[in-house]
Amino acid sequence: MLHLLETKRSEMLAVIGRRRVGKTELVWQTLGNRFDFEITGIQHATTSAQLKNFANKYNQYARPLIPINPPRNWQDAFQVLKDWLSKRRSKKKIVLFFDEIPWIATTRSNFLELLGHFWNDWAVRNNVLLIICGSAAGWMIKQVVHHKGSLHNRITHQIHLKPFTLAETEQMLLSKGIQMERMQVALLYMVTGGIPFYLAPLEKGKSVPQYIDQLCFKAGGVLSNEFDKLFASLYEKPDNHVAIIKALATKWMGMTRAELVNASKLTDGGTFTKVLEELESSDFITSLAPFDKKKKDTLYRLTDPFCLFYLKFMQGLKKNQVQSFEQIAQNQAFKTWTGYAFENICYYHLPHLKRALGISGVATKVSGYLAKGSEDQKGMQVDMVLDRADGIIHLCEMKFYQGPFTIKKAYANELREVKMKFKELTGTRKSVYLLFVSPFGLAENEYKFLPEHQFQIDYLFKDIPVD
Repeated sequence: MLHLLETKRSEMLAVIGRRRVGKTELVWQTLGNRFDFEITGIQHATTSAQLKNFANKYNQYARPLIPINPPRNWQDAFQVLKDWLSKRRSKKKIVLFFDEIPWIATTRSNFLELLGHFWNDWAVRNNVLLIICGSAAGWMIKQVVHHKGSLHNRITHQIHLKPFTLAETEQMLLSKGIQMERMQVALLYMVTGGIPFYLAPLEKGKSVPQYIDQLCFKAGGVLSNEFDKLFASLYEKPDNHVAIIKALATKWMGMTRAELVNASKLTDGGTFTKVLEELESSDFITSLAPFDKKKKDTLYRLTDPFCLFYLKFMQGLKKNQVQSFEQIAQNQAFKTWTGYAFENICYYHLPHLKRALGISGVATKVSGYLAKGSEDQKGMQVDMVLDRADGIIHLCEMKFYQGPFTIKKAYANELREVKMKFKELTGTRKSVYLLFVSPFGLAENEYKFLPEHQFQIDYLFKDIPVD
């Protein structure tokens, strides 16, 4: 981001990412001391309230002898900004930051068109770095990145800020003086999903169950009321988004679009497609194309860790009901949940798995495979298939286990059958290998080397070079 201050042209940077991922913090820590003007939209506010906020911010930064009154509209607001900035004599790049613009660009405000006019008419010729930011990632992509009006193709750089990886989560914990085994970091990750805001309150000296209780089950915990706030802050009408999230939480292996329409009780069509796109662009859900490329069989999975934990263990708790993570961890439902949560961690850390396989530079398609059963034949599902351009396919098995996982005879036969049936049903001519991922690897026995590749959790903690 700093290098944009040194370019010889005006730059427009869009910073996109889900709520709480640290977009605003990143911009402020990097460029906060260089802002010439910044403004943050007000949630659920009218255009007049947003313009009053603009006037307050202008008076703060410009310090006019006579404070301005709120402009009548955004056209007047941008004119005021141009007039003031044009009088400045500094040769440094002008840095402007508009945060949470989905809240500013209210219906009939014409904010985006006028922002585009401000850029085209003045900013593009005056050595400006204009930073625009928003938590509604789907809205930002559709309305700003793919804007069809005056902002079309004007963005010169994009940052899509993702949640922390396991390695980055571990580094943040260490910076706070918190040292824990990687199995425990993974367990904490299953609840927080590597969201910096969720990790910020933690202090050294507690166990992971105590941390999770502090975040989720204690009065005032940052996650105790987060679910409702999460979607209400991102979407003007969040009911459809929540309906899809809750439907997907009932079937961890995922749903096809037709199944999801039925389970959510929503109407199929353009609005449904839009909601799916918004949820996926904000990293709440993941669509996994089938290996055989039948689009109707694309699986949608709920992959946001916090949403999964909330809907399984927090939703429905009565106001005065006492709940603790220690109680939850004793249940079989928790062990089942950790298995699925670990699969999601592996999905998110796919670059780490590719690096461990030595195929970082090999084109690889990620998919799932589902063969529905019949009266004559048992069905089969493979949650992750890595189809490599160099003639190899990996069928991935992911198991979350407290010690080395033991492949027993029955499971060994099941793995052999999956491998054989996959080759038979797909007709692939590629080599098919088994990839096994578990925290502590495989126990020593005659079946240990049945998978061609096996990795422990440490591989998921390795740093991956940033492109």
